[in-house]
Amino acid sequence: MTTLSALLLQNEGLPAIGAAMIIVYLAIAVVCIMGYWKVFVKAGQPGWAILIPIYNLYVLLKIAGRPGWWLLLFLIPLVNIGIWIVVAIDIAKSFGQSTVFGVVLLFLLSVIGYLILGFGNYRYLGPSRSTV
Repeated sequence: MTTLSALLLQNEGLPAIGAAMIIVYLAIAVVCIMGYWKVFVKAGQPGWAILIPIYNLYVLLKIAGRPGWWLLLFLIPLVNIGIWIVVAIDIAKSFGQSTVFGVVLLFLLSVIGYLILGFGNYRYLGPSRSTV
């Protein structure tokens, strides 16, 4: 009969694998933060805002030209997915990009999309729609 401690002793490499996974996760998180930071700065917002959990959504809504009360819509299951898509499209249009760019790169592949917007030659043109 194997116990948990015996199983852990047999698998001595598990802590190393776990540590490697944490390092990879942290590297991806830092790259993601860098992309969002640059997008925020290009849009005239403070870059550090990405580090504050709810406030970063509020700033993202300001960049997209959506009202602040939309934060409440992010709390509703399934509705929040639709809101993310709309905000991604609005941010893409705020930087002069297409709807496809918003859906594919800013919603589905957000880490890559925000890096492209942040470090590319894209300019913030203002909110894609007027604030209500």
